Amino acid sequence: MCRHLAYLGPPLTLSALVTEPPHGLLHQSYAPRDMRGGGTVNADGFGAGWFPDGSAEPVRYRSEKPIWSDTAFAGIAGATRSPAVLAAVRSATTGMPVHAGACAPFAEGRWLFSHNGVVRGWPGSVAPLAAALPTTDLLTLDAPTDSALLWALVRHRLRGGDDPATVLAETALAVAAAAPGSRLNLLLTDGAAVWATTWTHALSVRVSPDAVLVASEPLDDLPGWAAVPDRHLLVARPGTCRVTELAEPTAPPHPSPRRPRGDRCATPSSSTST
Repeated sequence: MCRHLAYLGPPLTLSALVTEPPHGLLHQSYAPRDMRGGGTVNADGFGAGWFPDGSAEPVRYRSEKPIWSDTAFAGIAGATRSPAVLAAVRSATTGMPVHAGACAPFAEGRWLFSHNGVVRGWPGSVAPLAAALPTTDLLTLDAPTDSALLWALVRHRLRGGDDPATVLAETALAVAAAAPGSRLNLLLTDGAAVWATTWTHALSVRVSPDAVLVASEPLDDLPGWAAVPDRHLLVARPGTCRVTELAEPTAPPHPSPRRPRGDRCATPSSSTST
């Protein structure tokens, strides 16, 4: 079912976020704590995207190898610092290909995207949603996978200038309506903010005055982590985040999220530490 994270704040090495924490993505690749029945390891590839300091567009590294076996990434991660990172380790759904193109983060322009979960009934359940996309988008998917299609749905609306929070919420709701039982934790960043949904899978957040870290599972046992409730949308920037409840899916393919009062995430006084 995959594990992922996004970080915004003072520049850190990729290794400080991905490989060094006691329960970072490296550890989660072979010993995850909260897969909720969605597999036992995340050994079907991994990826990391980061914004070089001052850059408006990210750089990516993706591999079909388990993260623990990729010595090239270990060297890159220790020498690369960034103020904005999105990374993921993959557990491929049965029947879906295992190659680098199937691994998050997916990217275009300033955007990085990841999906933790599965689309039930793939591909037939979401064929009507896919049919609304430009044919060229379908012909140029990174991989024939549910995650790549979710990215295509999100990307199409981002290209049109739609609000990222609305795009992520409405995409999750539309897919949940079309494919009941799906797990749809979506994660998006442009290097300045993080948007995420929780839908039948785990997500935690830690906020400090100058940073925010969002992850499928806490990277350590230090204080400050807060669980994001299921079926919620999170919008976060360094020093602040807000969660808003998502409505239950209904028959229409593009429902709008319910907009109750949003709850602020806990903001500990200590700085984000990895």
